[in-house]
Amino acid sequence: MTDNQVDVLVIGSGVGGLCCGALCARSGLEVLVLESHSQPGGAAHGFTRAGYHFESGPSLWSGLSHWPSINPLAQILKALDQELDVIQYKDWDILIPEGKLKVSVGNSDFENIVRDLRGHKTAAEWMHFCDILRPIAAAAEAVPLLALRPGTDVLLTQVLRHRRQLLSHLASMHYLTGAFGPLVNRHLSDPFLLHWVDMLCFLISGMPMKDTNAAAMATLFGQWFTPSAQLDYPRGGSASVVRALVKGLEKNGGELKLKSRVNKLLMEGDQVVGVILCSGERIRSKRVVSNTDMWSMSNLLPERVAQKWRRKIAETPACASFLHLHLGFDASGLSKLPSIHTVWVGDWERGVDAEQNMLVLSIPSVLDQSMAPEGHCVLHGYTPANEPWSIWSDIEIGSPDYEKRKEERCRLFWDVLEREIPDIRSRCKIVMQGTPLTHRRFLSVHNGSYGPALSAAKSLFPRVTTPLKNLWMCGASTFPGIGIPAVAASGALAAHGIVGRKAQSKLLSELDI
Repeated sequence: MTDNQVDVLVIGSGVGGLCCGALCARSGLEVLVLESHSQPGGAAHGFTRAGYHFESGPSLWSGLSHWPSINPLAQILKALDQELDVIQYKDWDILIPEGKLKVSVGNSDFENIVRDLRGHKTAAEWMHFCDILRPIAAAAEAVPLLALRPGTDVLLTQVLRHRRQLLSHLASMHYLTGAFGPLVNRHLSDPFLLHWVDMLCFLISGMPMKDTNAAAMATLFGQWFTPSAQLDYPRGGSASVVRALVKGLEKNGGELKLKSRVNKLLMEGDQVVGVILCSGERIRSKRVVSNTDMWSMSNLLPERVAQKWRRKIAETPACASFLHLHLGFDASGLSKLPSIHTVWVGDWERGVDAEQNMLVLSIPSVLDQSMAPEGHCVLHGYTPANEPWSIWSDIEIGSPDYEKRKEERCRLFWDVLEREIPDIRSRCKIVMQGTPLTHRRFLSVHNGSYGPALSAAKSLFPRVTTPLKNLWMCGASTFPGIGIPAVAASGALAAHGIVGRKAQSKLLSELDI
């Protein structure tokens, strides 16, 4: 790689940026990925303390353990010739106003739960809804995200390649645009079912069903509510997924450079020609891809550049933030541990997006004992995009007020945990509590946010293209949106725009997509 000159420079090593960089390198381009943190992966990074392997981000994975797969991340890993060691499982725990439930993915198990809770009529309503979704999910699968291109011809390649196959899905295609809520409300009326779907939407997108993308949820239902449905846990956690992407990048000649924070984009006229690091180093590039959030990317631009576009970015609402709890604890003598995942909802009537009303507890060592020392467990708890930034915006990390507020807000984790493991506090060897300020500090994200709060009922997420020449975007601020499959697809979209139609077509042919 030539000193200070590359073909493609990616700012940020989140899943989207790594997917973009690795695919560009696979096409023969010189690629450099810059990461400000000491670990790659963005929200999906992992870290180790005293033998405990902690995760910081996603805990629910699917579509990684089989091929063919409709998961864009699985498709990209296949293209990079990177295999994951995946543990399959079906069960997760739910603590909701109706009580404690052990739920398995797959239609029959949840049908039985609904029948026990709400009766035969409601169970039949659920099964009818799943029948309605089946052809819609098939239509979503018929247009793989990896086959799309940035720009106005976004569907053209796929339509030409599979025009005969797509004809059978035309009747369902119109359901894939817009939000999931109207479709749900048309076919479900039971309050429990409506709350349940709302919860699933919020866990996936950080927004309730009235704002969540219909195509994404139809795809999820197509994966989770089938007789053979399984969830996947990558052995070693999300860090193993990141390692596979980094390996794919480097195997194809790309480079990852850690602890390299970008200060400004380097411009000549209206063209982006590289970056200036906080160290003062300048790196020139023919194309620059920002895997930061849209607000952070805007702040990298010189002050008077693209002012109209930047005003639009500044006016974009943001999802709320997170509280985090990381524990390493002694599990000896515990007759039964919770499932790998526990989702708690306090009050359906408050809404799934209400603050302090939902949290997720993930104990990956239940499946993968390598994540913790023998006889011990590792836990990551988080409130899924429901912690208001306004509570934290005027407080300083480390101050007495900050520590007091952190203890008060994180008490929710302990209240829920102590229902399952009453003596959990005395078992803990490591306790780390995080706030939106922690989230912002380590992930360099605007207000510690999950991403743009853009309702699918009103518009799509912004494209990976930008008004500035040679500048691209990928990640949770761009189409198709928030979540691991979505950000992986956004990285592929940016890569497709850079490497060109011919290289993309070759990739699709090799993957038989």
